[in-house]
Amino acid sequence: MRDLKASDASPGRAFASVLVLRKLSVKTAANGNPYLSVELGDRTGSFNCTVFSDSPAFETVRGAEEGAVLRVEGKAETYQGRLSPKLARASVVPEDELQSPEVIANLVETAPEDADALWGEFGQFVDSVAHTELRATVRNVVDEVGEAFRTAPAATMMHHAYRHGLLEHTVHMARAARALLPLYGDVDPDLAMAGILLHDSGKTIEYEGPLAARRGRRGILQGHVVLGYQLVRKAALKAKLDPERTERLEHIILSHQGKLEWGAAAMAATPEAVFVSMVDNLDARMGMVQRALRNAPPGEEFTERILGLDAPLLLKRLQD
Repeated sequence: MRDLKASDASPGRAFASVLVLRKLSVKTAANGNPYLSVELGDRTGSFNCTVFSDSPAFETVRGAEEGAVLRVEGKAETYQGRLSPKLARASVVPEDELQSPEVIANLVETAPEDADALWGEFGQFVDSVAHTELRATVRNVVDEVGEAFRTAPAATMMHHAYRHGLLEHTVHMARAARALLPLYGDVDPDLAMAGILLHDSGKTIEYEGPLAARRGRRGILQGHVVLGYQLVRKAALKAKLDPERTERLEHIILSHQGKLEWGAAAMAATPEAVFVSMVDNLDARMGMVQRALRNAPPGEEFTERILGLDAPLLLKRLQD
């Protein structure tokens, strides 16, 4: 993808790539003919394109599922200033060719920090929760969701939307909380840290797919806020956490999205819930900034408009 985007200045350049089908929707043109709106990508980025019904690639792409890996050939073109290639051929890569870690590493964007180191640090933050039953509650949730917490993305598009993104986002929030908690004496540090470690735990159930995460049935019908609430309630009962802390921890999960229109089930109404919600928003936005800076094409001054920031991002770094 990085090489393909570098060819923006020469429309019509032929290319061949192996890419993940991240999103696929069938639409109908004004003349009644179907067409496909497609997002394809690898670990270095993605592009959106339209595949019309007269394209040789149409039937193959329409018959593929999101998360499938495609060999595609086409020509680099732009639409409204953005890369939007014209596909000429497509074929689905068989699953038996996708088993090697090297192939997955080329196709799937991963967190820039080492996943094993992040997981070890996450465990240290769990151990730092001094309240015995709160700590047991966190461990019960982690034990239930298992490996999914290590590998899941934190989102499908907005922030930390890559393999190990949920783990990275959670650890970054815990680091920020460790620095900020001494400033806010009215916030219970154990409850806030437990809320941070568990706030997005429902995403381990919400998202499915090893190569291109998408919301599964329970994710669509319930969403990660409700799924996380269910995980935490079950874990708290098992740990015999007292009712007051259980209610407050549940409230953190239900309110961490910040606003009802952003997916929160309730508005933050305790010191800990307000704290967790604001730290979550901080790291989500800075995660968008960090990813944009990592993936910026050489020589560009600004990114395209970033949806979560509602603005383009200046890429030029300050010089000493």
